[in-house]
Amino acid sequence: MAQVDLPLPQLSPLGQTARRDRWWLPSLLVFLGFSAFIVYSTWAAFQAEHFWLAEGGAHYLSPFYSPLIFDPVGVSTGHAWFGQPPGWLLSLWPPFLVFSPALLILWAPGGFRFTCYYYRGAYYKAFWADPISCTVGEPGFRGKNYRGERKLPLILQNVHRYFLYLAIAFIFILAYDAIISYTWTNPDGTKSFGIGVGTIVLTLNPVFLGLYTFGCHSLRHLIGGRRNALSGSPSRKKAYDCVSCLNSRHMLWAWISLFWVGFTDFYVRMCSMGVIADWRLF
Repeated sequence: MAQVDLPLPQLSPLGQTARRDRWWLPSLLVFLGFSAFIVYSTWAAFQAEHFWLAEGGAHYLSPFYSPLIFDPVGVSTGHAWFGQPPGWLLSLWPPFLVFSPALLILWAPGGFRFTCYYYRGAYYKAFWADPISCTVGEPGFRGKNYRGERKLPLILQNVHRYFLYLAIAFIFILAYDAIISYTWTNPDGTKSFGIGVGTIVLTLNPVFLGLYTFGCHSLRHLIGGRRNALSGSPSRKKAYDCVSCLNSRHMLWAWISLFWVGFTDFYVRMCSMGVIADWRLF
């Protein structure tokens, strides 16, 4: 049989396409959404103040600072696991940075999101234009040097499965913070059950994070993805179906949870600064 060598199609210039739809809009929205969250969360993490509300009987802790391992220097909430930071830690802390306990823990949930399968595809398109969209010209630096995620640095994305365990632990920690928010301190010093607007905000936070985390592709694989058949294990099959159901809306939960965790910090911060007042509903 005769053989014919066909040349591979040449890369088109960046952005060149025959498409007439608004193919650039999703990537633009992702870029704006991610950029807004990164800027705000970075700013909030370096503040080291207004992350805790203990006025009017409420007890609210920002998720950006939870778990609160150490109280910042000059701030005492009584909620930190180990009180004030030890001297050796402060001696290692860069002198040009304010000591912020948020910087001790945000690498864990941040690493989980940064290596998430959905987020990879989203920010590859939005920030690197790689690929920018279907049938749209890509950056010229790809070509023959394209290595995918098989070599450094992108091979490090495979640590996502390990960040999953940390992300699950954070859900339980944030759920504990939500439970604490239902205990209010009365003017006479006694404790009572109560619900405020902040209580609802803090309660929804681990719920949305749970819907996102428990729909993770890695968790789906751990439960049943490695097996050829699940019919012999009804409980595993049920768990696999639940994760698959959440996974089908993974993008939705990813964005809702991202927005809500940022909003939760914003709400606690505004209440702590006295900009807004938390309403006790019950």
